[in-house]
Amino acid sequence: MTLPTLPLFVEELGGNDQLIGLVIGIFTFSSLIMRPFAGHALESKGRRFVFLIGLAVFVLSVGVIGFITSIAFLLILRLVQGLGWGFSTTASGTIATDLIPQKRRGEGMGYFGLSGNLALAFGPTLGLALIGNISFTSLFLICSLLGLAAFILSSFIKYKQVDHTASVVEKKKFDVYEKSALPPSILIFFVTVTFGGIATFLPIYSLQKGIDGIEWYFFLYALALLISRTFAGRIYDKRGHQAVFIPGVLLIIAAMLLLAWLPSNAILFTAAILYGLGFGTIQPALQAWSVKEAPVNRRGMANATFFSFFDLGIGIGSIMFGQIAFYLGYSSIYIVAAISVVVSLFIYIGMLLQMRKNR
Repeated sequence: MTLPTLPLFVEELGGNDQLIGLVIGIFTFSSLIMRPFAGHALESKGRRFVFLIGLAVFVLSVGVIGFITSIAFLLILRLVQGLGWGFSTTASGTIATDLIPQKRRGEGMGYFGLSGNLALAFGPTLGLALIGNISFTSLFLICSLLGLAAFILSSFIKYKQVDHTASVVEKKKFDVYEKSALPPSILIFFVTVTFGGIATFLPIYSLQKGIDGIEWYFFLYALALLISRTFAGRIYDKRGHQAVFIPGVLLIIAAMLLLAWLPSNAILFTAAILYGLGFGTIQPALQAWSVKEAPVNRRGMANATFFSFFDLGIGIGSIMFGQIAFYLGYSSIYIVAAISVVVSLFIYIGMLLQMRKNR
């Protein structure tokens, strides 16, 4: 609900494209900084502790946003919100990994991702519909209440018990990433750069183009994500990441080029479907890959590594695209985004060649 409405809130406070990018980007950098701490805390303090703390901070910070009257305070609050997001999402991904059988991890992570897809299907559409009838304060309070529901429901999860032997080892050496998770994490970075341009600037860009129905973009995007989750994970489990990464990347590149063009609603909706299918195919496969080689007591850190690069891509994309929009216009955002995904494709091909060489 905040994805398409927060940029509009920044505009109401008097912010320009550069400040919109900064507000979105600083949130992801805050969560990025916290993810290594979350990864270690998951192994030393336990899943429940990290998840509940993260949710509590996130719920409170979202509810306060609507009462902010200056961009300076909004930036501070977004830093706090990023802390809660970093802890809660790192924990939730690790909890899901604990519960899913190893042989069905790709499929299981796909189903786990459906929860977020359903939120993306209805959240942006609902947020844009509500903001035409209620204040930003009321909107963010509703978001906070939804987060409170998540906090309450989280108390019913059967959490994995902490291995205290592993925790002692973790305390002796504090690192910030899991080495085995780096290849898929680097790839997701270049892919999520595109998300910063879509979530942050597409609502404003479509208005500038005179195209309405932006809420349907997010609905179709999430619907395509939903569909891709039903088959992409199983393909990964049976045939590996080679069978899903390249097709997914090509779909995302096509979506970015269509957004750079964007002559009509039909093209907007087509781009939404292509992007949803591409991202929905790639993301669960790369996340499953990131924990595949990690030791059991390092799954939390593997997830932290993956989502750190995930956040870094969104954060850099949001801030970079704010500058690009200010100086070159909105369409240039999506050309640069397409180039970023092309870079990920070349890196992936290089990884495949190196893997074959090492066999």
